[in-house]
Amino acid sequence: MTAVQDERSPVRTAPDPAPAPLSDRLRDALGAPVRALREAPRRPLLAASAVALLSLVVYAVVRHFVHTSMVDMIVYRAEGAAVANGDDLYALRVTEWNLPATYPPFAAMLFVPTTWFPVPFLRVAITLGNLGLLALLTHLSFKLVGWPRRELRPIGVVLVTGLGVWLEPVFTTLRYGQINLALACLILWDLTRSDARRSKGMAIGIAAGLKLTPGLFAVYLLITGRIRAAIVAGLTFLGTFLIGAVALPDATWGFWTKYLYDSSRVGKTYIVDNQSLRGAVARLLHVAEPGTVATLAAGLVALAGLAVAAWAARSARWLPRAEAWGVCCAAVTAVLISPISWTHHWVWCVPVLVLLAAEASVEHARPAAVRRLRWRAAFWATLLAFLSFAMWVTKPVGVAVLHMSPLRQLSTSIYPWVGLCFLLAAAIRIRARRRSAGAPLVRLPGQRDGGGPDAARGRQQAPAAR
Repeated sequence: MTAVQDERSPVRTAPDPAPAPLSDRLRDALGAPVRALREAPRRPLLAASAVALLSLVVYAVVRHFVHTSMVDMIVYRAEGAAVANGDDLYALRVTEWNLPATYPPFAAMLFVPTTWFPVPFLRVAITLGNLGLLALLTHLSFKLVGWPRRELRPIGVVLVTGLGVWLEPVFTTLRYGQINLALACLILWDLTRSDARRSKGMAIGIAAGLKLTPGLFAVYLLITGRIRAAIVAGLTFLGTFLIGAVALPDATWGFWTKYLYDSSRVGKTYIVDNQSLRGAVARLLHVAEPGTVATLAAGLVALAGLAVAAWAARSARWLPRAEAWGVCCAAVTAVLISPISWTHHWVWCVPVLVLLAAEASVEHARPAAVRRLRWRAAFWATLLAFLSFAMWVTKPVGVAVLHMSPLRQLSTSIYPWVGLCFLLAAAIRIRARRRSAGAPLVRLPGQRDGGGPDAARGRQQAPAAR
């Protein structure tokens, strides 16, 4: 009873102290992984390390025998070279597939340092860097979800880093040398910081300057009441545009007036590599370009997904892990509604799986009389989907992709189906929690919702809700 009363009563907290000097914060940040490893249980950590190391050795062997072109890394390097040499950025074509530059000029400017090193060195360095980013994304996912216990998180980070390379989006990111993990880390680092931070939103703005899709997280901040952070994200994105415009005026003009709207530069919409909602609709309708139908579908999913994300974040008084549900819904929505979402764009499966694992863990800890299997089933089904490589196993050859039966399309459009099911599960979860607490399903005018997205962080949760 006391625990429940504590959950419903606001806890008075002291005002945030003055920020420590930058040197102290940097030293603490660099020393945090070492301290965490020291605090972790020794034997489980050693066992996890052995499993992770074995997995990475097997991955290295498989990578040796699989064609690992890291083709996107080569495109990034060519973009950086075009900037350094003053060449026409969007006229370049590289690799045997004649791939063009598709990112904003600001991104190409950040790729310049890749021209300082030979390609063989970059292959190793970027692969190791992406493994480090996978570890960071896992840590940030645990922090977002608030699970597992702090001393167990290093074990989870080691396991996910070692075994996560077999998740298809991560495997493909490593294979192509993509920047998806870096973008996800920027966004999640920003979203796991306190709303009191004046710079919150800056990393999201930088990510949007590199690739436009992360801009949806600025909208998420806005509709969840974090207006200052949303403005910071918008101004930071504007700053990336101005940097590009000053340094590369012709390229900036060309990108924002022409190349941004030419989807043929990115790739074909209908191929199974494209796991966006638009790609799924194109295959379902057996057309190369689905046109208005896909645009309307994407618009509806955008509205529904953002509504569920905001609903989750604003239900923190009743919904455990409310912010995690909101962030994951926003991430899934962003990948679904993008015109082109290659399979490696779905690296957001990492925080989604961590969230589902947390729900399954809480479910398993309940007394047997009230225990259910729903979240454990959801976790294992989602994990299987991202481990299956289903779209590649059943991928037709050439234009045959436009003549698949609806049943066969279940596997070739597996990620959009998983994303839609996740949004539906989130809505059902929020509705159930609010109804069980006797709360209104939506906040009515003049009615308080019990706190913003961080409200749960300022309350003690009852044991059943942890």
